[in-house]
Order: sequence, then structure tokens, then C-alpha cells
Amino acid sequence: MIEQGTHEWFEARYGNATASRIVDIMAKTKSGYSASRDNYMAQLICERMTGSSGNDFTSAAMQWGIDTEPHARSEYEARTGVLVGKASYYPHPTIDRSGASPDGMVGEDGLLEIKCPNTATHIKTLLGSKLDRKYYLQMQWQMACTERVWCDFVSFDPRMPEELQYYSERVERNDELIEEISVEVQTFLIDLDAKVSELNKLRVK
Repeated sequence: MIEQGTHEWFEARYGNATASRIVDIMAKTKSGYSASRDNYMAQLICERMTGSSGNDFTSAAMQWGIDTEPHARSEYEARTGVLVGKASYYPHPTIDRSGASPDGMVGEDGLLEIKCPNTATHIKTLLGSKLDRKYYLQMQWQMACTERVWCDFVSFDPRMPEELQYYSERVERNDELIEEISVEVQTFLIDLDAKVSELNKLRVK
């Protein structure tokens, strides 16, 4: 198993459409696909053509999430009484060059997805704000790639009072939505392959 965050893990993902960016792959405006789809495709084109990522920047918010996630996982285990198994990068079983990296494997059927957001976002979640669509899409693709049937979403903020630091919600697999995502991912990858092919032709001129 490839450990997440390692050089090998990043290499396994280069140029692949991953679960955390499904929202960009599916993003549309009234006139067609949005700029975020184009920007993500451009990123993957660069990764495929260079064999490396040109975006290794880690913001303060990202580092906060990396540092805080183990504490959120421990809290989940304490509250559920279930140990969380390590997760890796899981290629989609039938769609080449797409995959997902959940935050943990739970039992035989479940996954864990942890978010350690800014305090304002965590408060909104506590007060009943609907689960962000980008996270919902991410978890559905994680389930598609791992062939699991539910994912526990956790929002964790240790800056809050102890009794308000933790929120969890179970998200069930939605096969109808997964089929919709699958179509969009395949279309995206076909477009990506075509652009890579055209660009490679320019390189030999």
C-alpha cells in the first residue's frame, strides 16, 4: 500500500482525475463547462507531459488540515469505537486514469472523509448548513473507486469548545449520481487525451 502524502503517492496520481476535483470536472455555466474545468484539465495536461506536478504549494489552511487530521481521526475512533484502516490511492475499477484517496477505510463497507475547515465553516456545519456539494461529489467518487457503500463525513475544529469540536454525517452511496459522474469523468478524460495528443504533435515540429 502506498502511503498518502509520499512521493510515490503523488506519482500514482499525476495526470489522473481524482475525487477531490470532481466538482471542477462537472462545473458548468449557462453556456457550457466552466473555467474551473479548463484550469483543472490544464493542470493534468502539464502533469502528464512533464511527469510531475507544478503545484506543490501548501497554504497555511492546507497545513492546518494536515496537522489536525490525525486528531480528528482519533476522535472519530473514540466516538464510534471502530478503528480506521489506512487508505491509499485507489484507481477506478473500470475508468483508466481516474481514482480516489479517502482518509480512511471503515470496516468492510465504509470510508472516512475528514475536513478540518476554518472555524466559520465549521460553525455553519454545526448550525445545519447543507453538506457542500464538492464534498458530496468527492465522497461519491471515493465510493465508486473503492466499491464501498457509505462514507462518514467528519468536520473537526479543536479551536472550538470541546463539545462543539466534532461533527459527523453518514453519506450513503448514490448509484444514479455515480453514473452521472462517470459519464462526465469519461468525457473529461477523452478531451484531455485529445489535447495532450495535439500538444505532442506541436513538440515535434
